[in-house]
Amino acid sequence: MVIEDEDAIANAVAVRLRGEGYEVDIAPDGHTGVDLVERAAPDLVILDVMLPGIDGLEVCRRIQRETPVPVLMLTARDTETDLLVGLGVGADDYMTKPFSPREMVARVKALLRRVERSQYSNEKRVSVGDVELDPATRQVTQEDREVHLTPTEFDLLYRLGSRPDVVLSREQILSDVWGYEDGFGTRTVDSHVAALRRKLGAEIIRTVHGVGYATGTAG
Repeated sequence: MVIEDEDAIANAVAVRLRGEGYEVDIAPDGHTGVDLVERAAPDLVILDVMLPGIDGLEVCRRIQRETPVPVLMLTARDTETDLLVGLGVGADDYMTKPFSPREMVARVKALLRRVERSQYSNEKRVSVGDVELDPATRQVTQEDREVHLTPTEFDLLYRLGSRPDVVLSREQILSDVWGYEDGFGTRTVDSHVAALRRKLGAEIIRTVHGVGYATGTAG
């Protein structure tokens, strides 16, 4: 599902994805997009932030509340605050306009692969400080309080928490969590780390300057 009010962009995205074998529906505004998502139950939503009626952030909130689905956001805004707001309402990834059609297809494929693969069925619970992650139920608790994480946030924290004190580079995280083979946009890793820190505390993930990220204590 592509929810985008600019016809040229919506049609270009749809043509490119249809050429890859996907079925694509287009919604020109937020209200129509929410209704179509509820009726069609798409596997993935590509969502513009700036929409008439209700904006993309509110659309994302409603989608995740009623019919949770992976969301790739498109935005003309490129500040860290704007990107964090998008991630905070449940987006799994984002791209800033103008964007590469090849990169867009790669991100769509990576998100769909993550949905299709088994959800850590043989993995055990992981503790990261005072946070508990249950891969069987995808439940996250902090001091007995349940915390909502997007699928991407869960996968990122689980990947780091499974190997405490091991420092992973941004490129390695992109490959392991997003499945991006071409190393697109390490900034998306930074934004998701920042979103996790806002939800769970600044100490949940530590930065190793010049190298990457890790959980656990330094040294």
